[in-house]
Amino acid sequence: MKVGLFVPCYIDAFYPRVGIATLELLERLGQQVDYPLEQTCCGQPMANSGCNSDAAAAEALFVRNFERFDAIVMPSGSCAHHVRDHFDAIPQTDAVRHVRAHTYELVEFLHDVLQVRAFPWAEFPHTVGLHNSCGTLRALRTASMSELGEPPFSKPMDLLSGVRGIRFATPARPDECCGFGGTFSVAEEAVSARMGLDKVRDHHNAGADYIVSADSSCIMHQQGCAERAGIPLRFIHIAEILNGARE
Repeated sequence: MKVGLFVPCYIDAFYPRVGIATLELLERLGQQVDYPLEQTCCGQPMANSGCNSDAAAAEALFVRNFERFDAIVMPSGSCAHHVRDHFDAIPQTDAVRHVRAHTYELVEFLHDVLQVRAFPWAEFPHTVGLHNSCGTLRALRTASMSELGEPPFSKPMDLLSGVRGIRFATPARPDECCGFGGTFSVAEEAVSARMGLDKVRDHHNAGADYIVSADSSCIMHQQGCAERAGIPLRFIHIAEILNGARE
């Protein structure tokens, strides 16, 4: 399968190791991966802020970069959700529809498309608390939602269970928002910070050494909240664990 790798802005700027781990992991699993060098933002922040002309320019560039691939994979639920469900600032050509239909967040690509369950090279002898972002949980449906009262499932947990030595700590409110919410954290700074503090305390009280997530934006927000409050938690993207990081 010919895979186009999209690395979101904040990963490129602050967590490049997550992009590298994603590339290495996909190649370990036999995928032919290409990284278009002209890629930039998918347009989500502009679209969320109502800047439609700026969003349209970013979306058009995204389509030009990725329309030639069988699958577009990204280590970000919020970006995948934007491309799949809100890529509306540009005309819906065949190329746009192809990109929207073939875009995947990393966890769902591994779990649903490649159907991987074992990672024999990976060992992570730590206790982790799993954070599912609102986008992956409620838009991409990578895990069950408590408000629906549905049978529990978790695609990230299925993948992490294939890693040797890993242990899980379950917070009291496992699918509660961490407060980042993209531009919400700027517009409602105080509310966002309090939500983040509540989230990291919940994981810490459950016994987690690490918080692991498929979204580096949520990790970035919670890490800042934990550091300011002096809460001794560490943070890691799921791609890093699945690729063999031991920290």
